[in-house]
Amino acid sequence: MTESDMRKFLIINPFGIGDCLFTTPVVNALKKRYPGCFVGYWCNERVGELLKKSIGVDKIFPLSRGDIKRVYKGFKRVTALVSLIQQIKRERFDVAFDYSLDSRYGLWSKLAGIKKRIGFDYKGRGRFLTDKVSLDGYSNKHAVEYYLELLKFMDPLEPHGRSPLKVTYQLTVSKENSALAKKILAESGIKSSDTVIGIAMGGGASWGRDAIYKQWPAERFGELAHRIMKETGARVVLLGSADEKRLVEIASARNDGVDLTGKLNLEELAAVMKELKLLVCNDGGPLHMAVALGVSTVSIFGPVDEKVYGPYPPDEKHIVVKKDMPCRPCYKNFRFNGCANNRRLEDISVDDVFEKVKKIL
Repeated sequence: MTESDMRKFLIINPFGIGDCLFTTPVVNALKKRYPGCFVGYWCNERVGELLKKSIGVDKIFPLSRGDIKRVYKGFKRVTALVSLIQQIKRERFDVAFDYSLDSRYGLWSKLAGIKKRIGFDYKGRGRFLTDKVSLDGYSNKHAVEYYLELLKFMDPLEPHGRSPLKVTYQLTVSKENSALAKKILAESGIKSSDTVIGIAMGGGASWGRDAIYKQWPAERFGELAHRIMKETGARVVLLGSADEKRLVEIASARNDGVDLTGKLNLEELAAVMKELKLLVCNDGGPLHMAVALGVSTVSIFGPVDEKVYGPYPPDEKHIVVKKDMPCRPCYKNFRFNGCANNRRLEDISVDDVFEKVKKIL
């Protein structure tokens, strides 16, 4: 093992599940180029354990974006932040890959003694970075490709060694969680011979109150679940967080599908997804978990550009359902200003989605 193989890298990405999974090709490239390297990850608390156990990260440094905001509004979490910076400093990282689009993380990386700080200069927020790519937003290519672009600042490091369109993001499930998922499904009356389709009605948690703009009407998900079971004979499993329980109630689908909403942590959710034939979902974390697990998807996109944030790489096993309108995409340059016209999703019918489900089945 050479000295260069022993480098220590810190990945910084405080966003949601999908954004963190988009960095897995970066982690894989670093591990391949520097076989003995150590990779740390500064992430949102909600996704920490999933990343640590599933994508080959050596150490997690979790602190939520909410905590960061509270630090700056009232200094109530200064102790937590200082403690985290001290932990990072003790690791003596050589390089930070900063995907935060936030100058504060660059400053904190500098205070933690990281000499090479690589990231994006968005609206001048890269002033504490040593190496940076200027941008106004992501457009015309997938976020994964933007993330991989930062590897050009390493010596000499080919980010993929093959066509970018063959790079995938990945998620693994442990043997223990795989066995647990099979047990959960069996206890719910699902046989190993059954075709199982997952439906995730929520998604978009990182959007906060605006998440509703990314969600197809729950009533239609309920009708879709009933139709899938009636016309294909497949079993339907309803998936989501405890906060999304209300969507199942609105859909009136509880008696039709096996309702696992709010009953699984992220690792268990990934394990159950791995058992699916197909996941039907909105644009959000569950979609990218399924893609990373190699599970086919039918996803419904509204304000977000699927060419930038959709399944990657494009593949016939991943079908995006959308309605193109002159104002779409209305999430641009990392901003969503709201839209009085929500026809982007309302104009998508149950027939539209069901036809795509049948195509994959």
